[in-house]
Amino acid sequence: MLDPEIQNFLNDRKEIWLKKKINNKTSDEEMAELERQASDEFSLTAWLPHAAVRAKQLSLVSHPGKFSHPSAKISSIIAKAERAPDGFLRTGNVSTGLDVFGNAAAMDVHKFLTIVLSDNKTVLAHLEDKTETIEKQLTIPTVPFEIIEQGLLAIKQDDETSTKTSEKVKQVYFPVGDDYHLLSVLTPSNVMYKLKERINIMRFSEEAKAVREAKKKNHHHENVLSEIYGLTVIGFGGTKPQNISVLNSQNGGAAYLLPSMPPQLEARKTQPPKSSFFTNTLWVKPFESDFQAFHKALQRLAAEGGNNIHNRRKRDYLIRNIIYQVVDRLWAVRYIASGWSDSERCQQLPREQKIWLDQQYKESREENAEWLDSIKNELALWFINAYLKLINDKEAQGLGDEQISHIKKMVGECEEALI
Repeated sequence: MLDPEIQNFLNDRKEIWLKKKINNKTSDEEMAELERQASDEFSLTAWLPHAAVRAKQLSLVSHPGKFSHPSAKISSIIAKAERAPDGFLRTGNVSTGLDVFGNAAAMDVHKFLTIVLSDNKTVLAHLEDKTETIEKQLTIPTVPFEIIEQGLLAIKQDDETSTKTSEKVKQVYFPVGDDYHLLSVLTPSNVMYKLKERINIMRFSEEAKAVREAKKKNHHHENVLSEIYGLTVIGFGGTKPQNISVLNSQNGGAAYLLPSMPPQLEARKTQPPKSSFFTNTLWVKPFESDFQAFHKALQRLAAEGGNNIHNRRKRDYLIRNIIYQVVDRLWAVRYIASGWSDSERCQQLPREQKIWLDQQYKESREENAEWLDSIKNELALWFINAYLKLINDKEAQGLGDEQISHIKKMVGECEEALI
């Protein structure tokens, strides 16, 4: 018994043929003759041998050359690629069928081969697997099944003995070692139109419409509304999209282009230090007002003999304030993607500072604090040098041994913030 889907296909072909032949002037006798003729012509016995001969006028492909130029004649390419979790939208990572191009008058053969039978398997898949089911379905008295099978499978065969490209296809020279390969750039039409299908579902499905309506009315909806901005429509084939490929024809010759602009990068305010955090990152100029205030506090202490507890607290507050500003810059460096200190440009950065600054060493930093003494000494030295640089030497006379020791003591008290 003939599969219902094959019979439906033949009936549809018959109806299309009759619509072209019958008009208001067709008499009943002529109509009856046309219907008899259509029944004969679109019976499996009559239609199938003709289809098997015409199948070679079509080619199944994954990357048609005609998307680059309608006149491009290249080999029929069916790319095979393994699926891999590499994050790329490419052949192999997307479940798509194949495209087909060739004589537009033979496209009904491709439609026949893509019929899904009652076992959810296409006619073409059955032919490729040489199943008993398809042999029973396509066995007719006039032509041996082997001839029918060979003819229909010609849609996946290339007459060329070697791969052929065309000067009308986009070319690119790709460096390989000391030489170049000339590559022909082809369009993966099956992937391109699968992308369009998914975008259309995202934008125009009933679910998307319901979410938009809820948003318009300011109502809650359990589903999320997704949008893709900056889409551009590109056309292939002009008024005859069928001359490019079947998928192109089915999509009206229109596909989507996603935005492909360079990213808008913001300049990073904090650059990782090359040789030292204290010289490459801690510029003294932003601390000028703080050191001026610190200098005035030292002057008041010197004038009073260092006995005023309020001035001593003011001095200590200003020291901590500067140290905590250093900590802020420390974390700005730590927020840079971990591992930055492994780069070649940071080779001169001391090991202790790499541990202190780079978050890839977070666990080592917390488990072993041997690096900390070096950092505290360098911070205290930076504090003293920054003060002397911002305040001229004569005015900085108040920074004696006692104050230097006190600064080092205050850095030690802020140890927890530095880890």
